[in-house]
Amino acid sequence: MSLFKTTTVAVALTAGLLLSAIAQAHPKLVSSTPSEGSTSTAPSRIELHFSENLTTQFSGAKLIMTDMPGMSHSPMAVKASVSGSDDPKTMVITPAAPLTTGTYKVEWRAVSSDTHPITGNLVFKVK
Repeated sequence: MSLFKTTTVAVALTAGLLLSAIAQAHPKLVSSTPSEGSTSTAPSRIELHFSENLTTQFSGAKLIMTDMPGMSHSPMAVKASVSGSDDPKTMVITPAAPLTTGTYKVEWRAVSSDTHPITGNLVFKVK
């Protein structure tokens, strides 16, 4: 095989591997405020920080109260708005009213430029 053909094949294989790696990139939850498993005062907003820029029209979250001290109940949806941020890798969940004492779960769906949805959840407590 000539040097030109060998170089061309090597360049094509490298480009294919790079494009494949880029296509496989999915957003991952890097951190959150409040953090997973934490107990704190009621946050006025919940921030989810991802590894990739989010496509906001396809990303979202639900806030659910899963436990309230002294009361047994089924998980209850909490009215909240979900928006992007100045940082395109951050999703913001803003409760419509202050959160009361209890355990909360955020069920999120993140979509980045690869359009593949990734889902997960975050649990925290309010004292």
